[in-house]
Amino acid sequence: MATIPNGRSEAAMTLHIPTSEVLRGLLDEAPADCVTLGWLLEKLHKRSFGIVLLLLALIGLAPGTSPVVGLLLTIPAIQMILARASPVFPRMITSRRFSTRRLVQLIDRAVPVLRRMETVIHPRWKTPFDATTRVVGLVVFALTSVFFVPIPLSNIVPAVTIMLIALAYLEEDGVLLALSLTAAATVLFVATFTIWQSVEAVRFMTS
Repeated sequence: MATIPNGRSEAAMTLHIPTSEVLRGLLDEAPADCVTLGWLLEKLHKRSFGIVLLLLALIGLAPGTSPVVGLLLTIPAIQMILARASPVFPRMITSRRFSTRRLVQLIDRAVPVLRRMETVIHPRWKTPFDATTRVVGLVVFALTSVFFVPIPLSNIVPAVTIMLIALAYLEEDGVLLALSLTAAATVLFVATFTIWQSVEAVRFMTS
């Protein structure tokens, strides 16, 4: 069986198209003037959940965005738990237009980074798609609670964790997914323990 430089088999490559190539292909189909979120979700098909999670997690790294991002992340997370085919947002969100030029600029910046990451993140330890979708949705839904913890910079760790989960989900990388889910469990444990300690401290001070 033929192989390519990064060690993946030719057969594996025909079954899985890297996310960077999917995004690059969007530009060939994009309207000349503007696009909508609804158009993007339709074109991305089964990749739409992973792309949405990745983009929201990136936004969640910015200071002051935690509550909004945490709330928005619950929408695709719940729909993944319910095994929906693709995320569904309110019409007022999906119908918002933005220029194709901005889409081109975003993809031009993202593709080189994704291509470098795809040399180490690629299909391994493949798991049933529906089961993986439900598990990822459940874990992301749990992680959204951390975005509401009133601690400075508490948004960074869950945002990075969701980014890793999204990349693993997009590239069907079971190894990275297992590591990311373990990291998510650790984040949730630490957040729960921190909240419990804070509650106990307040209770002690008021007693």
